[in-house]
Amino acid sequence: MNEPLAERVRPKTLDAYISQNHLVGEKGSLTNQIKKGLIPSLILWGPPGTGKTTLANIIAEESKRPFYTLSAINSGVKDIREVIEKAKQSGGLFTAKNPILFIDEIHRFSKSQQDSLLAAVEKGWVTLIGATTENPSFEVIPALLSRCQVYILNAFGKEDLDALLRRAIKEDSLLQTKKIKLEETEALMRLSGGDGRKLLNIFELVVNSEEKETIVITNELVMGKVQKNTVLYDKTGEQHYDIISAFIKSIRGSDPNGAVYWLARMIEGGEDVKFIARRLLISASEDVGLANPTALVIANNCFQAVTTIGYPEARIILSQCAIYLATSAKSNASYAAIGKAQQVVKQTGDLTVPLPLRNAPTKLMKDIGYGKDYKYAHSYANNFIDAEFLPDEITGTSFYEPRNNQRENALKDFLKKRWKDKYQF
Repeated sequence: MNEPLAERVRPKTLDAYISQNHLVGEKGSLTNQIKKGLIPSLILWGPPGTGKTTLANIIAEESKRPFYTLSAINSGVKDIREVIEKAKQSGGLFTAKNPILFIDEIHRFSKSQQDSLLAAVEKGWVTLIGATTENPSFEVIPALLSRCQVYILNAFGKEDLDALLRRAIKEDSLLQTKKIKLEETEALMRLSGGDGRKLLNIFELVVNSEEKETIVITNELVMGKVQKNTVLYDKTGEQHYDIISAFIKSIRGSDPNGAVYWLARMIEGGEDVKFIARRLLISASEDVGLANPTALVIANNCFQAVTTIGYPEARIILSQCAIYLATSAKSNASYAAIGKAQQVVKQTGDLTVPLPLRNAPTKLMKDIGYGKDYKYAHSYANNFIDAEFLPDEITGTSFYEPRNNQRENALKDFLKKRWKDKYQF
C-alpha cells in the first residue's frame, strides 16, 4: 500500500510535533495537561492540515489511554453507541484514564448524533476529542460545547512549513533515496495555503514526476508540475479569512465592484453558502444598521433563500444582497452603542433596577414599591414622558449616537424634540 508522504511522516510524539506552540509548546496551554495525562474533553478547531488528528493521536499515546476514532462522514448514532460501549468496557468506570473517543469533522454530526455523546462525556465514560474546520459556536450543539474546552489551531506559518519539508526529506525512507535540493520554496508555500498535508502532497507530486538524478526544487518547476492552482481560494485556510475580510470591507466601503469580486472568489472556491450569508447578516446590522433598517430584512431573506436553494443559483441572491448592502447608506451606531453599554456594565457591575421600572406581578411586590411612580408613556402627549430609565449611578449616560445620514438625522430630530439636551442628541 502506497501511503502518501503526509501520512508516512506523521509525528508520533509531542516533541516531534511541529507548530501550535501556543497549545503544545514549552508554555502551551495543553502541554502540562498532556504530560500529566489530565485531559479534558475538547474540541480542536482549525484549518485542514494543521495537525488536529495528529495531536489527538499524540494525546492518546502520551497519556497511555485506549483510543477510539469515528468519522462524522460515515458514522451514525448506532456506531457512536457501539464505540462508547466498547470504551466503557475497556476503560472501566471511575478510572483516571478513561478512553479517548476522537471524532473527525464533528461539525458534520447532526443534532441527534451529537446528543448521543452527551451522557458519555458528562459521566466520564470517554474523553471526547472532536476535530472541526468550522466554528464550533455554530456547528456544535450548546449542551456538548459547554462540556468541552475549545482549542484553536492556526494555519502553519512559513517557518513551520519549511520545517515540515526538511524533516520529510531527512526522515522519509522513499525521499531518502533521491537527491533533493530546495532552491526555491515560495510556490510550495503559496500553494499550500498554510495546510501542511497539502504542502507535503504537492511536494511529493513534484518529486515523483522528476526522473533526474538530482531534483532541484524551484518555483517554476512546482508551478509547471501542478496543473491547476487549486488553492487560489482555500475555504478553510488563511485566505478564507483574508477574502471574507476583503468582502466585508468592500461592502463597508460602499464598493459594489469589490464586493462582487471577492464574492466570486468565494463562490468559485466552494465556500459554504451559509457562511457567506451569515456574514452578510452581520454586515447588514454592523455596517448599515439604522441608516437603512431594511438591509437586515434583505440579508435575512437572503440567508433563508440561499439555505433553501443552494448553489449554483444562490450566487445570484448573494450578489443582489452584497450589492444592496454596498450601495446602502452606512451607520455603525448600533454596533458602537452596544459596545459602549457592555463596557459600562463591565465597569459598574449589576446596578440596581430603579423601583419604578421593576415588574410587580404580586401584591407584596407592589406593597414594597415595585413599579411605584412608573408613568405609562402612552397616557401622555406624543406617547412620551421625560422619565429616567437608567440606574441612578449612570444617569444621563449616552450610548447611542446617531450618524450623519438621512434616516438617522430624522431619528436625531425625533429624539432631540423629546429629550432636549439630556443625551446631547
